[in-house]
Amino acid sequence: FIQTSSKMADSDETAQDAGPTPPQMLTLPDGTSLPALADGEYDVIILGTGLKECIISGILSVDGKKVLHMDRNDYYGGESASVNLNQLFEKFKAGTPPSALGSSRDYNIDLQPKFLMANGKLVKMLVLTGVNKYLEFKQVDGSYVLKDGKINKVPATDTEALSTPLVGFFEKRRLRSFVMYVQDYEVDKPTTHKGYDLNKLTAKELFDKFGLEKGTIDFIGHALALYDSDFYLSQPALELVDRCKLYGESLARYGLSIPEVVFCFLSSEQIRQVAVSLSVIWSR
Repeated sequence: FIQTSSKMADSDETAQDAGPTPPQMLTLPDGTSLPALADGEYDVIILGTGLKECIISGILSVDGKKVLHMDRNDYYGGESASVNLNQLFEKFKAGTPPSALGSSRDYNIDLQPKFLMANGKLVKMLVLTGVNKYLEFKQVDGSYVLKDGKINKVPATDTEALSTPLVGFFEKRRLRSFVMYVQDYEVDKPTTHKGYDLNKLTAKELFDKFGLEKGTIDFIGHALALYDSDFYLSQPALELVDRCKLYGESLARYGLSIPEVVFCFLSSEQIRQVAVSLSVIWSR
């Protein structure tokens, strides 16, 4: 009798530890019944499988949170997804892909291709969550601009500034001074500011301080800082310096002989898929 009671008590404790049985069906206010998607209680519910959502899912899971991650589409990524051929034609309502294009599964098309700065926050997050172990990356050979019908490498160091054919002899010196200022600049070290308050000084005013020509400003703003318009010229110069500094640091992270930018060899969707898989593993 004592043994049986003990077993019954153990059984009751196990049932209590397991928690309430999740419902099989849910009834909406209009009376519609739908099967329950969740199988228990969760710390976090994330809707959508964009890059940010997948990275957050992975980070929270590694931190010990139980995550429910959902998406209304049958593929990852929403507007920044990587899709096969059938999904591409369906998304843009283009009918059925011609058979001459081959199997739909042979295609993995990025709707918004992305490059990753080697010293950027995204790469650091991939390393933090361990996602980088399951991905294959390829280094970009370099960044180049077209000027006067010739393709030239974008100078990112003080040495390259003195040898680049993109600017004239005297402009080389001014460009080198600007690059060295960016390299040395640290927000928490006023001695590196050279008296410039970059929260008040605009990007245009900072360029004027170094006497840089318009052509030089163009490739710094668009090839180094990667702005897609000239709007930044009227904004505080701190972001410009941060962007240029990130470019230079990414180059230096693996040595000058290795390119500064990398991209996921298969597609950006692979980053999302691995992050979500990591979430599944850690949420168990």
